[in-house]
Amino acid sequence: MIRRALISVYDKHRLEPFARGLSELDVELVASGGTATFLEKVGIPVTPVEDLTEVPELLGGRVKTLHPRIHAAILARRNTADNAALDEHGIEPFDLVCVNLYPFEEVTSRRAVGEQDAVEMIDIGGPAMLRAAAKNFAHVAPVCSPERYDEVLEEVRERGDLLLETRRRLAGETFAMTAAYEAAIANWFSDPEAFPSALLPGFTKELELP
Repeated sequence: MIRRALISVYDKHRLEPFARGLSELDVELVASGGTATFLEKVGIPVTPVEDLTEVPELLGGRVKTLHPRIHAAILARRNTADNAALDEHGIEPFDLVCVNLYPFEEVTSRRAVGEQDAVEMIDIGGPAMLRAAAKNFAHVAPVCSPERYDEVLEEVRERGDLLLETRRRLAGETFAMTAAYEAAIANWFSDPEAFPSALLPGFTKELELP
């Protein structure tokens, strides 16, 4: 069952109806930083991440979700040993993780972008949460794209949960997305004049061929 969701998104496009729909289904929402502020402003009940971690955002927001109380809640399997570990430390598991990443490629594609501006667009916590959720897809649904909000919400409305095949598909999409993200960063760091030791292309499908 989807009872608890973690939301941390840079792009808040289409987030309000998705989060409101989950909240109306009595799903508890936990959110980080600007996402929590956004949800509060539109009147959606939300628990800030720092209420769970009991640590405020650090280093100008660089450290928000890198905490055992977040990652244990994502990675916990629904078995006796993991449940006991969560109970011992007062941690409640997440059933859904909705994250999208800093727009690294968008920023670095701009003319004359500074190196520091580019480096600040390298997301650390976002990929970590998504990859953790995708690894634990048997118990947690990773949602990495606003394009999936409607279908995910509809399935939760119908079933109260997501089918294993849906979670598996979402996990595959998540790993593909994070791989492309890392490839873009690796290519940005590469010397354009040298033949790289590893070439990491990333492609996005634009349309279906007839």
